[in-house]
Amino acid sequence: MFIDYVKIYIKAGDGGKGAISFHREKFVSAGGPDGGDGGRGGNIVFQVDEGTNTLLAFRHHRKFVAENGEAGKTGKKHGKNGDDVVITVPKGTLLRDAESGKIIFDMSKDETFIAAHGGRGGWGNRHFATPTRQIPRFAKNGTQGEERELVLELKMLADVGLIGFPSVGKSSLLAAISAARPKIAAYHFTTLSPNLGVVSLGEGKGFVAADIPGLIEGAAEGLGLGHSFLRHIDRCRLLLHVVDISVEEGRNPIEDIEKINSELKLYQEALAERPQIIVANKCDMVLLEEEEYVKTFEDYVKNTLHLPLVYVSAATGEGIEELKRLTAETLKDLPPVLVYEAELSPEESVSVNPAETVITKKDGVYFVEGDWIYNLMGQINFDDYESLNFFQRVLQKRGVFELLRQEGIEEGETVNIYDFEFEFVN
Repeated sequence: MFIDYVKIYIKAGDGGKGAISFHREKFVSAGGPDGGDGGRGGNIVFQVDEGTNTLLAFRHHRKFVAENGEAGKTGKKHGKNGDDVVITVPKGTLLRDAESGKIIFDMSKDETFIAAHGGRGGWGNRHFATPTRQIPRFAKNGTQGEERELVLELKMLADVGLIGFPSVGKSSLLAAISAARPKIAAYHFTTLSPNLGVVSLGEGKGFVAADIPGLIEGAAEGLGLGHSFLRHIDRCRLLLHVVDISVEEGRNPIEDIEKINSELKLYQEALAERPQIIVANKCDMVLLEEEEYVKTFEDYVKNTLHLPLVYVSAATGEGIEELKRLTAETLKDLPPVLVYEAELSPEESVSVNPAETVITKKDGVYFVEGDWIYNLMGQINFDDYESLNFFQRVLQKRGVFELLRQEGIEEGETVNIYDFEFEFVN
């Protein structure tokens, strides 16, 4: 079974609590506080698995929760950090925010990505000892780990996409130009998932080709299998548009090209403008020089489409080397495979439940509270200008300042967020 679109839930581990303890040892007086800090919660980490090309592993496993950090211990001992959860996905998987649909990260390179950070461990009571407070009987709780719902969307990484109606010979052609061995049979929809093949040109050179199945008229509206697989053409730099020049099934190659190109345009305007090479397959089954419809077809490709045309036979190997050469030469002048940029800003990536934001006024000071703000503050270095600016942008983006205005705050009045105070500037 081929799965290329799933929704999952991820939750990083919470930070461990700081310990409240005091050093007690025989003959040692006034040992003082020695509560250790809590451990960091485990992260949720994504990593590319080169050996898979489907999201099938997520069919029955869609919830991932990392380990919490351990609580701090006596003797200033640090609690154990929670173990990370590493999730492997096929190369080319997009991580999207389920709520907004925006791209968070494109798993197209051999790099890891932390999608949810574990909470920071809380401070033990030893951090709160002062000359005037020598016996602090309190410590800090750890912050909560980030959590969110993600959509995983697989968009295969291939330089070349083979498109065309069912049974025109796309799978056979992929097998002829590469080492791929897709299932091939003489009936429609033999291919139920995209197949990748590496085309070798010698001396370490080559390109990756993908057989995109299921394109029929109406695919962009969800008919047949095409709607499921059109997304895999997105990254292809070049399209090999395969038609059956033998017309053995009564198909008209000109009409087929127009219908497929129309579906590409309906799905995504940019796809219809992607460079193409017309590949007339099964040329061994027709006398090209004697058929009038072949001349009409050649005129259409040359003078209407203005595209290169190659006659091939996946069965006999005729024209295969010419197709590989032309494809490689065309790819030289095309931009590299598309890698998507993140669409979700760091400020937007902070998980917020507006109902959690509580504002109260006491003695002229506006107190702002909420679990999400408390967790966010655990990630902020208030001595760093950039970090402090980020904190301010999140408060603005997430509507905290607007809530303060609704509560009637005036410029110059004091705002207190978990003991961090500042004057409000309208």
